[in-house]
Amino acid sequence: MAVQAVPGFNLQPSAQQVPLKTNYITNFDFLNQYLPDTYEKEFERYGNRTVASFLRMVGAEMPSNSDLIKWAEQGRLHTKYVDCTTSVLANSDTAVFTVNDVLNPAFVNADSGSIAIRVGQTVMFTANAGGANYKAIVTAVDTALKTFDVAFYNALGITNAAAADKWTVFIYGSEFKKGTNGMQGSLEADDEIFENSPIIIKDKYSVSGSDMAQIGWVEVTTENGANGYLWYLKSEHETRLRFDDYLETAMIEAVPAEALSGAAAAAGDVGNKGSQGVFYVVNLRGNVWGGGYPTTLADFDTIVSRLDKQGSIEENVIFVDRNFSFSIDDMLAAQNSYGAGGSSYGLFENDKEMALNLGFTGFRRGYDFYKSDWKYLNDPTMRGGLPASAGSGKVSGLLVPAGSTTVYDQILGKNAKRPFLHVRYRASETEDRRYKTWITGSAGGAENSDLDAMEVNFLSERAVCTLGANNFFLFSN
Repeated sequence: MAVQAVPGFNLQPSAQQVPLKTNYITNFDFLNQYLPDTYEKEFERYGNRTVASFLRMVGAEMPSNSDLIKWAEQGRLHTKYVDCTTSVLANSDTAVFTVNDVLNPAFVNADSGSIAIRVGQTVMFTANAGGANYKAIVTAVDTALKTFDVAFYNALGITNAAAADKWTVFIYGSEFKKGTNGMQGSLEADDEIFENSPIIIKDKYSVSGSDMAQIGWVEVTTENGANGYLWYLKSEHETRLRFDDYLETAMIEAVPAEALSGAAAAAGDVGNKGSQGVFYVVNLRGNVWGGGYPTTLADFDTIVSRLDKQGSIEENVIFVDRNFSFSIDDMLAAQNSYGAGGSSYGLFENDKEMALNLGFTGFRRGYDFYKSDWKYLNDPTMRGGLPASAGSGKVSGLLVPAGSTTVYDQILGKNAKRPFLHVRYRASETEDRRYKTWITGSAGGAENSDLDAMEVNFLSERAVCTLGANNFFLFSN
């Protein structure tokens, strides 16, 4: 039976900016002899409404004193080109190959423009269309033209050469004659420099002095434990909780402002240059599963195969929405024989007096994968309310490598160990902008302006650093 659309969940249960009938009791009919019974405490019908927790689980926070955060990540150790061409005739013992993918970042070995092949190195060629592979030794290199000459080890050279063929080549060693000079030329380390900029996040709660004198009739409470009979106190705490959530969701969702964009040219106090959030970086430099989420072991084998080609991090955590979580449970349960009397997976101690655990917390398939529910992807007021259609922005999960990695910090000027995901906030000896809050006005204890109100201000300036994005997997539509 399908879940009916009506009645449904309320997408705006709070955050009202003005007093409404939903905020206060309005039954003042004293002629009614039957007075209503009222519950003293407000009922928490949506449970814990906050969505922040992801970055606290996988990352760390550390200060930064600059408008720009830069770091270097290692490049590949070995060289491979996947777009090489030659005009050699069939059955020739030698050939000249041109490397066409030196400056194309879509290929494996994008670099500064010089080919990383030297005389004396041994190489293997494979036709991209399949059906042929050869081994040869490099006899000459022209770095200006990005060409190199080879002599084949087999007697007839390329037996099926065609001018339009594309070839993949990688280096597997070298060979020199007795009594000869050493290798000519050397290679520099291939580092990639990445950067990100912090953004300023603000919020504010305001209540007039007159409204502060109004006492509510119902005891209220919030997720951080604040409670009492003052409605404005509840609203202030909810503003703080909402701001805490935005500190995380902004780091997940932020995108840089493109040149000539409206955000970059926005008038007034809003807009600037944006920032690179986790989803943006993984879409740009990481791995993306575009079919919603994997549902079979064969699907996960494809993921493992891609991770083999990246950093091969041994332990990974998959933060998932509810449907993805169930699909993993069903996939793992399907590997069990179920036994003669019903479900038997788990601890294999299930009997009629025991609650049956139908869920899994992790599994090993090439690497260790741990599963964790991500409330942000389930919340109907956030990503959880998006349709599952293609192009809607629906995200089903994010695979995050566990542990930390070593990077060269451009600001510190040395190698440093950092979690794969971490937040940098602006701070100095005199100013800490990690989480600032201050009260202005002339009510609620504030005495620093003539405004007949209390204003609680919130501010943070921060950016998220996604190190080794090639080790992340985003599951989206």
